[in-house]
This record gives sequence, structure tokens and C-alpha cells, in this order.
Amino acid sequence: MNTQISQISLSRSRPRSQHTGFTLIELMVVLVIIGVLAALIVPNVLERADDARATAARTDVNNLMQALKLYRLDNQRYPTATQGLQALLNKPTDAPVPPNWKRYLDKLPNDPWGRPYQYIHPGLHAEVDVLSFGADGQPGGEGKNADIGSWE
Repeated sequence: MNTQISQISLSRSRPRSQHTGFTLIELMVVLVIIGVLAALIVPNVLERADDARATAARTDVNNLMQALKLYRLDNQRYPTATQGLQALLNKPTDAPVPPNWKRYLDKLPNDPWGRPYQYIHPGLHAEVDVLSFGADGQPGGEGKNADIGSWE
């Protein structure tokens, strides 16, 4: 019994240097490592978001072009510039009224930056052009601000 008591008392009287915990230097090293990793990863994640928006815009432009091609097959012409992309949702009432109009889309999407897609008839690159002006909303630009159009 005495050996049990002496073992308990020895375990409670450990020197202070054997206590577990983190020192200030260890915490600073961990924070520096986290900061370096964040500095390396965050820019890559932000670039991926821009790439994802551009890909979504290309997909939308392709879908709008497919709907416009169906419109043309049914009505022998694309919507006029004044009828615009709305002609894919609602039957135009101004001339030329499409003879075999159908609803081609459930709704018109906005580009990933929240602005409507542009419809140009006659187009600059083809018979009709559909495009997004990119992140800046202005014609032209480079990188994330570049126009994304049906001619790409």
C-alpha cells in the first residue's frame, strides 16, 4: 500500500518543465506557416472563380445560339435587332411576325456578372452574335474583362 501512495505523490510532483502546452514561439511558427499557405492558395482560388464565370458565360452563349438556330429553322430568319433575345420567350408582335413561333427558352439568363447578354443582328462575326462584355461590362478588354461571344 505504501508503494501505491508514493507513486501517486511522485506523479503529482513533476517538475514544471514537463507540463504539456504550446509556447509562444510554437504558436508563432504555426501562424507563419498558415499565412504562407494562405498567400499561395488564395490567388489560385480567386483565378478559378473568374475561370468558372467565363465558362458559365460560354455555356450560356452556346445555349442562346442553339435556341436562335431553332428559331431560324422554324421561322426562316433570326429575330431582328429590335425583337432581340426576347423573341425566344415571347412571340414578337412587330414585323416581321414569325409564322411558326414556339417558346424557345423558359427564361433569359443574365451573364455571370449579372448583366443581360447582348444580341447583335446583323452580327460582326456571323449572321448574328450573342455576347457578354465580361467582368467589366465594357466592350473589349483582356483576361477576365474580355468579351465572351458566339464566334469563339
